[in-house]
Amino acid sequence: MHHVPEAVESSDHPPHRPSRQLDAVLFDFHGTLAQVEDPVQWVQAAAVACGQEFDRAKATALADRLVMAGRAGGPLPARVPPHLAEHWADRDLYAHSHRAAYTGLAATVPTGVQGLADALYDRLLGPAGWLPYADTEPTLRTLHEAGIKVAVVSNIGFDIRPHFAAWGFDSMIDAYALSYEVGRTKPDPAIFLRACGMLGAEPERTLMVGDSPADAGAVTAGLAALVLPASEPGLPNGLTAALALAGCGV
Repeated sequence: MHHVPEAVESSDHPPHRPSRQLDAVLFDFHGTLAQVEDPVQWVQAAAVACGQEFDRAKATALADRLVMAGRAGGPLPARVPPHLAEHWADRDLYAHSHRAAYTGLAATVPTGVQGLADALYDRLLGPAGWLPYADTEPTLRTLHEAGIKVAVVSNIGFDIRPHFAAWGFDSMIDAYALSYEVGRTKPDPAIFLRACGMLGAEPERTLMVGDSPADAGAVTAGLAALVLPASEPGLPNGLTAALALAGCGV
């Protein structure tokens, strides 16, 4: 009986490694990668921008009323005044409507400070008004280093690219599909497909990560979806689950 030598792997043919499960991951912005600042801090910082100082008690009372009236990044208002209805409906499609809707809602709360409604809105426009989740940076970095493309897909009325640049995350984001630029809002399949097109990724090999039913609408465009309840500012937000689904879990 002849001895059959064991097969020896040639250096010209490295051992097969399973291909990664996804080519791209899309992330919602608010409630997924970052959260708006504490409401009391929000009110105090806006007041300072208007040349006023509120003690914590006054700022807390105003913050409660302003959040109830309708804060971007907060709960939806129970009532939108008729004169703001059109802007409210268009808030994620046009920058001017986004500003008009939220400054208009803030103006329904008497504060005694001229210009406060605009100052409150302006806090949204810069990175100081937001706090990335604790696991945002390591999640984005792991995906980037694994060669998985990343896009941010957001229903929003202003540019959030400067936020990512200020946080040092911009090199890990390959594309932004922002509703006011794309002209479509989640859960419309078109915005998810646009993001896939920006990345050169097939929807069937792309994951959408968000915190709302609108984000879950990605399944109608052929993507997989992961919905994570939004955590409080500064805490981890469960984003490592996206890494496991992408095949590069920690």
